[in-house]
Amino acid sequence: MGRQFLELLAREASAVEFEGPIIEARARGADPATIEELEQAKVEALKVRDLLKRRARREAELSALYDTAGDLAALRDLDAVLEAIVHRARQLLATDVAYMTLHDPEQGDTYMRVTDGSISAKFRALRLAMGAGLGGLVAQTATPYSTADYFADARFRHKHHIDEAVKEEGLVAILGVPLRLGQRVIGVLMAANRSARPFHQEEVSLLASLAAHAAVAIDNARLLQETRNALEELSQAHRTARAHGEAVERAALAHDRMTSLVLRGGGIEDVAAVVTDVLGGSLAVLDDLGRPLTGDVGELDAGVFESAQASRALGRTVRRGDLLIASVDVGGEPLATLILRSDDADERILERAALVCALLLLFRRSVAEAEGRVRGELLDDLISRPGSPGLADRAWRLGVDLSAPHVVVVVRHEGQRERAAFWASSQATLRHGLAAGRAGEVVLLLPGANAGGIAQRVAAELSASLQVPATAGASKVCLPGAPGAGDVAAAYQEARRCAEALIALGRAGDGASAAELGFVGLLVGDGRDVRGFVGRVLGAVIDYDARRGTALADTLAAYFGSGGSPSRTAEAMHIHVNTVTQRLDRIGKLLGDGWLEPERALEIQLALRLHLLGHTSTP
Repeated sequence: MGRQFLELLAREASAVEFEGPIIEARARGADPATIEELEQAKVEALKVRDLLKRRARREAELSALYDTAGDLAALRDLDAVLEAIVHRARQLLATDVAYMTLHDPEQGDTYMRVTDGSISAKFRALRLAMGAGLGGLVAQTATPYSTADYFADARFRHKHHIDEAVKEEGLVAILGVPLRLGQRVIGVLMAANRSARPFHQEEVSLLASLAAHAAVAIDNARLLQETRNALEELSQAHRTARAHGEAVERAALAHDRMTSLVLRGGGIEDVAAVVTDVLGGSLAVLDDLGRPLTGDVGELDAGVFESAQASRALGRTVRRGDLLIASVDVGGEPLATLILRSDDADERILERAALVCALLLLFRRSVAEAEGRVRGELLDDLISRPGSPGLADRAWRLGVDLSAPHVVVVVRHEGQRERAAFWASSQATLRHGLAAGRAGEVVLLLPGANAGGIAQRVAAELSASLQVPATAGASKVCLPGAPGAGDVAAAYQEARRCAEALIALGRAGDGASAAELGFVGLLVGDGRDVRGFVGRVLGAVIDYDARRGTALADTLAAYFGSGGSPSRTAEAMHIHVNTVTQRLDRIGKLLGDGWLEPERALEIQLALRLHLLGHTSTP
């Protein structure tokens, strides 16, 4: 009898088939004792069958958990691991759908992360507030919940949008367990059926085990990502440190090259050549006034100089478009500005180059100031101590030949005293002259003979440098033969009077010698060059009379003497008025337009009076 039931167990027959041996015994007419024995054997066989089924299911569950643990050990893709866990939950619990929601800390709810067996787009996009529905309640309480009929279960807070999505999916029975990391719930793992069914405790335990694996997978993925991020940050920091080290080394090498150039006597041009050799592009170096010392990067607008000011304030390079600008100041005064046109360059090298150029210019300025003091002391001695011995020898050592023609220029200004003195010293050095700065004026002794032209040039250049009018008076130093220091002192006094006369005449910012001041020059000049004055003002008329035997000069004197009346002039000279008119026309052509204007007429009358008084002969 027992053999029949063993065969049924061996082939995993259904529970109904275990009734077969009893039915056959009754059909054969077996006695009641036999039937009772078969009934007992059937019950024992069904117990064995049930035990075998539970063990098979447990084996499958353990196998699934083992596979899940293997997935975690070889974790590469979090999505793939979570999808595998959800799929196994659906298979092991034999449900229609399985899904997982995760907590969103920003919005404070849970959202669908993975689904398996779902057919509704609305359900896959569902979000559950904490405490809402079965999944929201599990997330809020960290406790498993199950229901054989969700819509008939009053334990859950039903929300319209949740119920709509659940109905669209067709779910009835739902089981949910929390995904926990320590005391924190990070999500919910759920299995659901589209028909009513109860969930047994072993099914709850199985789903909880899978949820624990899922939580571990999520945490491992987080840790792995954090590790990857840390490694990437470390790698990036290493690359940055290496790049920084290379840049520092490159800047140090460039600095050594520039320093070596300076020690060998190199200048701004040499430093600029090193910068363009290392960085490429085109470079311009500007002085304290923004004037280019070397290089060319095209036309510069006001924004470039604002960037240079920002560079000095920040103490680093400033970028403006494709221009890199590094500027250095001393005591708040700009000293050197480097402008590099380049798309990408090492700013440290440009900053070091700016510093080297600034030091070069500062050194040049110091040397110029020292030499300027020596030149200024010599010029002061030529003016105030003309009898001092050795003046010519001191001038010769400075490259100044006092035996050659020179011009003394006195420039009156209201600008920056130090800048004016530095400018004058630079000019004196460049032109092999002397310069001295005094309160409100600078004095120069420059080689040349054209006093008026030199005065005009000095006035224009210093006015541009100071951005305020600078008025220059000049006087030629007359040194017949051997140098005479007294002539420098006399020329200084005359040049100073010329500068004061220009200011009094409202010609501030102009430059002139006594010769260009007209009759005023006769008053301020020491030479009293009457012949030169008469020749410049009236020479054309006097020459005409000498060549033609005419009396234009006499007619002009009579004309001014009669108050400018042609008729009275004709009467005084006993000639016809038409003759007077013709002579005046001729005089106008010889003297040029404007000869009757008040200032010009005054000069003509003065020259005419000196000529007629016999102070000068016909030139």
